[in-house]
Amino acid sequence: MDATEGGRSARTSRRRALAAVGTGATALAGCVGFGGSVATTTTTSTGDDLAGTIHVAGSSTVYPVTVAVGNRFSKRHPEVTVSVTPTGTGGGFENFFCPGKAPLNNASRAIREGEREACADNGVDPLALRIATDALTVVVNEDADWVDCVTPAELGAVWREDGAETWRDVNSAWPDEPLDLYGPTTASGTYDYFSEAILGDSAHRSDYEGTEQDSTIVEGVSESTYGMGYFGFAYYDQNRDAVKALAIDDGEGCVAPSLDTAKSGAYTPLSRPLFVYVDRNALSRRLIRAFCRFYVEQAATDLAADIGYVPVSDEQAAANREALAAAIDAARTDAATTDSPDE
Repeated sequence: MDATEGGRSARTSRRRALAAVGTGATALAGCVGFGGSVATTTTTSTGDDLAGTIHVAGSSTVYPVTVAVGNRFSKRHPEVTVSVTPTGTGGGFENFFCPGKAPLNNASRAIREGEREACADNGVDPLALRIATDALTVVVNEDADWVDCVTPAELGAVWREDGAETWRDVNSAWPDEPLDLYGPTTASGTYDYFSEAILGDSAHRSDYEGTEQDSTIVEGVSESTYGMGYFGFAYYDQNRDAVKALAIDDGEGCVAPSLDTAKSGAYTPLSRPLFVYVDRNALSRRLIRAFCRFYVEQAATDLAADIGYVPVSDEQAAANREALAAAIDAARTDAATTDSPDE
């Protein structure tokens, strides 16, 4: 098999994995809601010793990983439903996780101090489990033949408040045509990470098409010759025939986004860790303990790579297991002390 065939095979595998996420291919998928949001639900229908519903909110970037894990968990425990709602990282923390409406939150950035305080006010104690690494990807229209590589400074000129209006405003060699921009909303961890990595102390512009649906970004850019957007690598990899990814020159030459460059650290400054947060107190529930243990196990497999992210290292997998075991011990001790039921 030559390199082209190997790359095509890997992309096909990841597309199938994401397609399975979208349709619930390994289990019955439906649309349900909690707190007014739409969720993807995975469940099956025969007997098992675990039963109940697990609600997960948060990042749309981490969403396909958690849905895939949920599918596998439901196959093993058929009376369990895993309901995953793509609210954006910040939206999940604010509206579901910290208020105690969902015991887990997908996150494409670390929790902020203000969010920790909001959680604490509601008796929620967040534990971070790192589950993958992403190469946040900037995309343009396939016909944008004037650009293949950008610097962080050029991206900053495009995306900062009161920034460039035309491509030529950024680079005199580029067309004198208006920028047509698509990206995540302010509730998104991807928005937050991009802002911190690219814009620094500058504000992110607001005059763009904001959405929590990455498919909308793909559609917008693919239909606009002068379009640009950004999202997680998995969504680019699924749609690489529709949009073009830009390499980033952070001072060491142009580096394209890929699993290999994210893993090696060469793709800077847009490689980023991905997390699942669990409320430590919820670990007193047998169902939540079992799911978190299973998630940590799955994060150390090729599941993330099949979707389009870098799996955790052996060292990170061990750190996840150790942190989770300690949190479970503490939660079970607290539950026993307070006579709380261990579900």
